[in-house]
Amino acid sequence: MTDDKTKATAVPGRAVPGQRKDPSSAGASAEPAIKVVKEWQEVWHRFAANRLALVGLVLVAVLILTAVFAPLIAPHDPLQQDLMNTLKPPSSDHLFGTDILGRDQLSRVIYGSRIAVIVGLVSILLTLAIGIVLGAIAAYFGRFYDTLTMRVADVFFAFPLLIGAIIIITVTGRGVWPVVLSLAIFGWATVARLLRSSVLSTREMDYVHAARALGAGHLRVILRHILPNSIAPVIIYGTFNVGTAVVAEASLSYLGVGVSPEVPEWGNMLAAGRGFIGVYDYMWTLPSLAVVLTSLGFIFLGDGMRDALDPKLR
Repeated sequence: MTDDKTKATAVPGRAVPGQRKDPSSAGASAEPAIKVVKEWQEVWHRFAANRLALVGLVLVAVLILTAVFAPLIAPHDPLQQDLMNTLKPPSSDHLFGTDILGRDQLSRVIYGSRIAVIVGLVSILLTLAIGIVLGAIAAYFGRFYDTLTMRVADVFFAFPLLIGAIIIITVTGRGVWPVVLSLAIFGWATVARLLRSSVLSTREMDYVHAARALGAGHLRVILRHILPNSIAPVIIYGTFNVGTAVVAEASLSYLGVGVSPEVPEWGNMLAAGRGFIGVYDYMWTLPSLAVVLTSLGFIFLGDGMRDALDPKLR
């Protein structure tokens, strides 16, 4: 007869001392993590297959690194004036010449990348935040919320982006944050409509109905089940439009309603050089090239993300 004190009793959910764990159970718990890793690896392989996407990634990385390390990269103080060396052509001391106040053009372009990064990224993040919230609510709840949100969006669609931004900046004053706010206010409507169309199809999926049947609340259903399966088009749109925001910000400064004229910013440099076209072309060439490369970088990056994330292209 076996002694009860020496007999190990198996308790459900608790490991018995000296007993080995079933390797199949450990493998089962690791399967979801392995599946996620493999999915992201596939996303990266699809992204890397697009050579222009890699070029865009490099351009965006260079832009961000330039903005972060501008004080270390710039050869001169971008605000320092040298009235004895105004409108000097490119030389060993000033690789891209000086402007009408003797400020180093290369240093001003390098510091201008900071304005581009701040306005481009922050305005798009704010645009996505507003558009995602309003678009998800409109599509999920429908009826009154959907009608109200879409009619308000139509009002913002009626204003061209630059004209609407000029109106807001005229009221609030010039500066980086008024530009960011104005671009977000007149950009959220497109995001809301894009997400709405995606959520309208996702909310009718079987797993969403199952989550509701199991008692999941509206917030949990939206955050856990609907948004993760609807947000890819919005992310792609946001990536594409960072370059658009940079161009819009430069355009506002060029028109004299963006950041202050003394701030090293690409639109300000283009405005200062427009009177010297054909005479001192170096004054507008470098900032123009910076705007073009930044815009192309985000367009190529967005194109690669579309190839990687769009399920229709898999």
